[in-house]
Amino acid sequence: MLQPTEHISFRTEVPIPQASFRINHDSRLLLLGSCFSDNIGERLLRAGFNAQINPFGTLYNPLSIATVLSRLLDNQPLQPEEIQSFRQEGYGSWLSHTLLSRPTPEEALSLHNDILARAAEHLRHTDVLLITFGTAWVYRLADTRMVVSNCHHELPSRFIRECLSVDDILTNWTTLIHHLHTTLPNIRIIFTVSPIRHLRDGAHANQLSKATLLLAINHLLHSSHNPSHTSEEPVPNSSPDVGEVSALHYFPAYELLLDDLRDYRFYADDMLHPSPVAIDYIWNRFSATYFDASTLSEAARHEKAFRASAHRPLRT
Repeated sequence: MLQPTEHISFRTEVPIPQASFRINHDSRLLLLGSCFSDNIGERLLRAGFNAQINPFGTLYNPLSIATVLSRLLDNQPLQPEEIQSFRQEGYGSWLSHTLLSRPTPEEALSLHNDILARAAEHLRHTDVLLITFGTAWVYRLADTRMVVSNCHHELPSRFIRECLSVDDILTNWTTLIHHLHTTLPNIRIIFTVSPIRHLRDGAHANQLSKATLLLAINHLLHSSHNPSHTSEEPVPNSSPDVGEVSALHYFPAYELLLDDLRDYRFYADDMLHPSPVAIDYIWNRFSATYFDASTLSEAARHEKAFRASAHRPLRT
């Protein structure tokens, strides 16, 4: 029985150590991946940071993110044959979101390559790359086995659905990380797993998917392929949210919603996405992890200015 002086805690707060580097308003950031990248990216923009968010639209699976990032890193434009005709959307690409589709193939190709060129230039000067894995489930084209970023409302018969393995993810990302650090040796990479549940896959399949993503990131952070991890360094014997190395990092967005907040009142009406209160909480934990006091103060000033500009007076 608890004594009157004993403290009762009704939640488990996820500890996050201070990062070994800082993000400030001189930093250039690129965010790729699932909806969490959009959420945090929008907050970064509101707080006055130089950030580019998902230039090809929201990306959900690790292979699609890797494909787009590789294209940006090599500044590899799309070729005319990569523009597809979609039944309901006009012309677009399997690499991008439906919002980038256009009425003609020429317009679609021009738009995609303009966006790619700008994003590639941004990446060349990027200090911090934030990658959010959303799901390990992918859709492959039945005829070519290519993993698509978006199905573009095409017939289900065109696709084969499968769940990636940890090895599938590591095969792509180990090579890509090496390429990134060879080309951009000073870049910092922060991995996250989206807390948004993909219940269309089924509750159990969603859990298996998230576990696959967490295991893959853990392997990347703690393997010899991490450019800053050498055999002389001890491998952290903790989960990725505790262990940290200087080149690759993990921010526990998934754990903050699932383990720390852990209540449906922190979800939106669809019971899948985080509520505004939850996004605020995760943003505050992200800020506390990567910003120093002066950056926090400047970010608050930008946020205040953003809210003032968004405010509409009742009378004019």
